[in-house]
Amino acid sequence: MVVHNGIFENYLDLKRELADEGHIFNSQTDAECIPHLIESYMNNGCSLEEATRAAASRIDGANAVVVLSRKEPDKIVSFKLGNAGGIVIGYGESEMLLASDIAALLPHVRTVAYLAVGEMATVTRKRVQYTRIDGSAVKKSTARVSYGALTATKGEYKHFMLKEIHEQPDAVLDTLRGRVQFDPPGITLPDFPFSDDRIRSFNRAIIIGMGTSLHAGMVGRMWIESLAGLACEVDNSSEFRYRDAVLDENTLVISISQSGETADTLGAMDLAKSRGARQLTLCNYEGTQSTRVADGVLPIRAGLEISVAGTKTFVCSLVTLYALAAYLGVKRGYLSEERLANIVQELLHLPEMIGQLLSDQSQYERLALKYGRRANFLFLGRGKNYPLAMEGALKLKEISYIHAEGYPAGEMKHGPISLIDRKMPVVALVPQDDLYEKMLSNVNEVKARRGSVVAVAAEGDKHISEKADEVIWIPKASANITPILNAIPMQLLAYYIAVERGCDVDQPRNLAKSVTVE
Repeated sequence: MVVHNGIFENYLDLKRELADEGHIFNSQTDAECIPHLIESYMNNGCSLEEATRAAASRIDGANAVVVLSRKEPDKIVSFKLGNAGGIVIGYGESEMLLASDIAALLPHVRTVAYLAVGEMATVTRKRVQYTRIDGSAVKKSTARVSYGALTATKGEYKHFMLKEIHEQPDAVLDTLRGRVQFDPPGITLPDFPFSDDRIRSFNRAIIIGMGTSLHAGMVGRMWIESLAGLACEVDNSSEFRYRDAVLDENTLVISISQSGETADTLGAMDLAKSRGARQLTLCNYEGTQSTRVADGVLPIRAGLEISVAGTKTFVCSLVTLYALAAYLGVKRGYLSEERLANIVQELLHLPEMIGQLLSDQSQYERLALKYGRRANFLFLGRGKNYPLAMEGALKLKEISYIHAEGYPAGEMKHGPISLIDRKMPVVALVPQDDLYEKMLSNVNEVKARRGSVVAVAAEGDKHISEKADEVIWIPKASANITPILNAIPMQLLAYYIAVERGCDVDQPRNLAKSVTVE
């Protein structure tokens, strides 16, 4: 039996070869070719391990494979080629376990190891042997998983997603611990891989990511520009890896992948490495592939996240990016002591503000009853909150299966406005920042076309309460902190609508926690 994750690029040639030998195929999938290939070597006298190694040497493309055989039932053999999905090996009590993601192994193990590209593992009940595909030995280090068994239970919560939303105040504290110094105010990033001279030599930064990580990167771009004075762009990993990006040693590439195994992001990192760029990765798990490719790692410290829809990993990515932007600003001499003190002071209160947003969720249940059966949603934001509009739309699509789009509010008149009518709820992010008046104008445009407006606004904003149909209040905060706070209403609104619609919140259809293939 074979479990396969990846793309077997040359399987048609090998399939024809195997068919000529008498192998009979029952499907058109590339995966079916792998057990036939291994079987052909075992029929010639090879052991399961030898046959798997020989087969792996002939497979082109990014593939993660696990192999079992009735002839050697006490053994599991696995290998990894290219930037395919992860293979995690868990060290249990008198047992060994394999999975594609660490979440699947908890709470059964506390010690794990990750297969690297070109490596193979032979696992029995009591031990594991690591080699390269060519048979040479590999000395593998293990990592200790800090999460207890209770972390993987829902406890009092109906879904893991709701539990993980509620864990965000503590997760943010963990993200900040050891990095933010309050007296005197300062930002410290232990083990930061670049010297002060190197930081000052960077002439631009590029942030890459996919999905929720990309949205975090879009906010991070604006923080890096405004706090560090460093030109910054952001790109979808799957697009970046296939364009002719201009990179050199003075380019800082910042990748974001909560799993550390996202195939497109790993491919983009390989491209950046080949062109001499310096790399920093934000990841939730140590020892994963992205942490091995990059020059340095900033752990986001979100803790175990089981629900497919990212919540605390998104918020902790934002907090880590904000701290990184401030750190770069200090090192580059761009951020004044006064601005740094204000940043640190507000970060001190961030967990408390997130806790306030979680204290009463009855409004979201009511909004779900009111809007949960609508077919479409539009999310609007400006500046640093435009990516939050995209994230809000993504969360709603992911778990409630409602069509939703996130747009920069200034784009509304260039097309989306034609969709607005009585059936179209519009979620407008309206913080009291420099773009406040423009957002109010957008709300007026929606109301003039009989659209329903659910506004997310700062406490005490009397103007928006007169215009919107519903207002979700967030604590007053600076323009820099507001995007982090706005993440919570986006998550809760999507969650309660999905529950109202009877959807599988934690495991939505067609989605996986880690996208480990193209």
